[in-house]
Amino acid sequence: MVKFLIVRFSSIGDIILTTPVVRALKSQVEGSEVHFLTKKKFSTLLEANPYIDTIQTLDRSFRELIIQLRGEKYDYIIDLHRNLRTLRLKLNLRAISFTFPKLNWQKWLLVNLRVNKLPSKHIVDRYFEAVEIFDILNDGKGLDYYIPEHETENAAKILKDLQTPFVIVVVGGGHFTKQIPIQKLRNIVKLIRYTVLLLGGSEDKDKAEKVAEGFSEKIFNLTGLLSIHESAWMIKHSLGIITPDTGLMHIAAALKKKIFSVWGNTIPEFGMYPYMPDEGSHIFEVKNLKCRPCSKIGYEKCPKGHFKCMMDINTTEIITGINNLSDKSLRK
Repeated sequence: MVKFLIVRFSSIGDIILTTPVVRALKSQVEGSEVHFLTKKKFSTLLEANPYIDTIQTLDRSFRELIIQLRGEKYDYIIDLHRNLRTLRLKLNLRAISFTFPKLNWQKWLLVNLRVNKLPSKHIVDRYFEAVEIFDILNDGKGLDYYIPEHETENAAKILKDLQTPFVIVVVGGGHFTKQIPIQKLRNIVKLIRYTVLLLGGSEDKDKAEKVAEGFSEKIFNLTGLLSIHESAWMIKHSLGIITPDTGLMHIAAALKKKIFSVWGNTIPEFGMYPYMPDEGSHIFEVKNLKCRPCSKIGYEKCPKGHFKCMMDINTTEIITGINNLSDKSLRK
């Protein structure tokens, strides 16, 4: 038996992006046992994944975690987070470890000096570089997202009440400069011919209410009301999704949905664009903007004050793309 510990502490999208490597190690390395270490609040993302034997969680003191993990006697650690904490983890466990090129220096050059030294490679493919020694192959099946059966009941009731084709609009985002502005969202939902479901966390409720104002017969505001699995269930049964660079974008890619991804201060060239989604997916961004990207993550306000990376997005193309969707896609 070969025992692996895969490490990725956070966050939603980053964890979903590790699933092709998880699947490959479990299915292609004979006799493998795969454990996954993440923060406790993200462990539910992986609870139904059949390629993971045990989920380990960072929910105690680091010393207690090390003692517990030492008892597992791992053969290999696959570090897909790569920070000081994972370095400390590897030094303490003393197992053979492998990691991936994080490209922080190349990202710094692009953000600060506008020098692009980034490879044209998705982060999933960079993750595979960490395990190439095991002679495993990317099977080309894309991302995995498994929804536990017990998490579908509430979402199924909502679907039954809708009885109409719908599209998803994601309201929030990790940082303000990743989020689609309220007026942009209102312009979009006003002209969409389908019912619209707004998704996001409880922190997005006020914004969602402003987006939905005046569209009570067309918009269902579900922000803060669903679990991550319930949100995934709604995405699975939608015609498509409009979303900024978020974890729900990557869940939609795993579920092979049509994704209309809208990019603000971050750029797809960082390597975290939707991975192998439905072929009808599109990326929307303002190219050749001198101040973009202004960060590899995001800010709570536009550093320049104009927010052109989002404000200048062509919403007409998004609306046309959504309205050209057919509900026949739900009967595949």
